[in-house]
Amino acid sequence: MPLISVGVPVYNGEGFLGQSLDSILAQTYEDFEVIISDNASSDYTEDICRVFAGKDARIRYFRNPNNIGAARNFNRVFELAHGEYFRWHSADDLCEPTLLEKCKATLEEHSDAVLCAPKTCLIDEKGSIICRRDNELDLRHSQAHARFLALNVTLGLCNAQYGLMRTAAVRRTALEGDYPGSDMVFLSELSLHGQFIQIPEYLFFRRLHSHAASSLVSVEAQQEFWDPLNKDKLFLRTWRHLYENLRGIRRAPLGFAEEARVLREWLKLVRWHRHDLLAELQLWMRTQFGAPLDMIETER
Repeated sequence: MPLISVGVPVYNGEGFLGQSLDSILAQTYEDFEVIISDNASSDYTEDICRVFAGKDARIRYFRNPNNIGAARNFNRVFELAHGEYFRWHSADDLCEPTLLEKCKATLEEHSDAVLCAPKTCLIDEKGSIICRRDNELDLRHSQAHARFLALNVTLGLCNAQYGLMRTAAVRRTALEGDYPGSDMVFLSELSLHGQFIQIPEYLFFRRLHSHAASSLVSVEAQQEFWDPLNKDKLFLRTWRHLYENLRGIRRAPLGFAEEARVLREWLKLVRWHRHDLLAELQLWMRTQFGAPLDMIETER
């Protein structure tokens, strides 16, 4: 079995998929497999994947009969993985040849770490650097509650999701949820299982373009991306995130005292987001019952 599994979920990725796969196959550490899950693409994605799979036996190609949504497709490549370590890789993105080698060495050196990720450069459609992300996640706190709070206070773009992770730790989480922003909730839960370490080198290049998920503005478009079967369902983002965070806390292997500390930090998040919670509750009541917004008393 390969030591590392790289999962590539893709949907209509013909524009950058070839470059992305080339950057994976050029890794200096070679004991890895690539799992591609094609989410019923309607462009030339399937042809590109079959060409690459025919050239390199490390590539395993799967095609879904219909579009199951980004969340389920992300989870599918993980469920098919064999390696002790796992990494997601978007069909748009690129990585330096030493990324797997250096992340693996770091995890082997730090047994308490569950994720290792390099610094990130954001690039455009032509591959030109837009900006460098210096403020990434480096959570070396020994206590879970400190990591949980630090992540939820500082997390912006979820670039750390494309770091190298211990497969066993990821299996103990709920993986990606079928709702917008579930990558943030996933990282939050994973932080309860161990430390995050950042390599101070720019080895990951995340591509931003007009068709990328990060470019979706409306909640409706994001919901369709994550779960097309429920694209018209009302989504209360703050309520859902806090609820799923709470479930992750209960799943994590925490002692009684540490779980209590994490719950205390979770309550801080509830207080910080109280205005968003109230606004979403008002929206839900108006949608469900036609209630006017002033029915709910707001804080003075």
